[in-house]
Amino acid sequence: MNIEQARQMTEGKGFIAALDQSGGSTPKALRLYGVNEDQYSNEDEMFDMVHQMRTRIITSPSFNSDQIIGAILFEQTMDREIEGIPTAQYLWEKKGIVPFLKTDKGLADEENGVQLMKPCPGLDELLERGVAKGIFGTKMRSFIAEANEEGIKAVIAQQYEFGKQVLSHGLVPILEPEVDINAADKAAAEEIVLRELLAGLDTLADDQKVMIKVSIPTKDDLYKPLIEHPKVMRVVALSGGYERDDANERLSRNHGMIASFSRALSEGLSAQQSDEDFDATMAASVKGIYEASIS
Repeated sequence: MNIEQARQMTEGKGFIAALDQSGGSTPKALRLYGVNEDQYSNEDEMFDMVHQMRTRIITSPSFNSDQIIGAILFEQTMDREIEGIPTAQYLWEKKGIVPFLKTDKGLADEENGVQLMKPCPGLDELLERGVAKGIFGTKMRSFIAEANEEGIKAVIAQQYEFGKQVLSHGLVPILEPEVDINAADKAAAEEIVLRELLAGLDTLADDQKVMIKVSIPTKDDLYKPLIEHPKVMRVVALSGGYERDDANERLSRNHGMIASFSRALSEGLSAQQSDEDFDATMAASVKGIYEASIS
């Protein structure tokens, strides 16, 4: 583990930028950016365009370690370059931002009110490549649609199973059991998530640390026991579909939790903007999310 990066993720002021849309979520991300499906003819061209978008975001002057302490990358982004430098290396050496890698392969079909992660064949090989490319940690997402105790237990158990595999490579896993912000019993689901996450921490060795990414809770400061836990490096929040201003306001009520926003970060950015307008929009987005994260 890179000690300087670990210190930044533990103590640094700021938030984590989630730049890890992949597969089925990529066309939507491009549409929001003003790039429609008729502007690319195959998957390779689609990923070229999304890398252009991410390059523009990362090279923006406001995308820096004064306000952003980490960034989560999709595998193809890790394998590409920015200004001739491998992306993870560029983030740390040129921007002072700690690089993470999305490692899950998407969601399985819903069962017991949840969607587990699909199997991850080749995970060890991917983690080895990540280590070689300077990746600090990983992120893997599950989805919880209702307060089904059996389903949530299965989600958290799988998150820790994969997380321990990540830890064995010297990387720090971000466990992400997302709760649907529109779930009728969201608060009840989050109580179960908290209980199971705390129980899972007891199965880690004393020198092992994880990060945890959750939906902004219905009950303010619900996740304080995780934030204060010695085996948790950081607790971060996803925007989950909330508009940015709403997400920022909700996050600001949860002390010690920082943002790891994706759609909310890029809200308002467009391929058609001039560099000046793009950077101004980016700066305003970063400022608002940063302020909510350090409240």
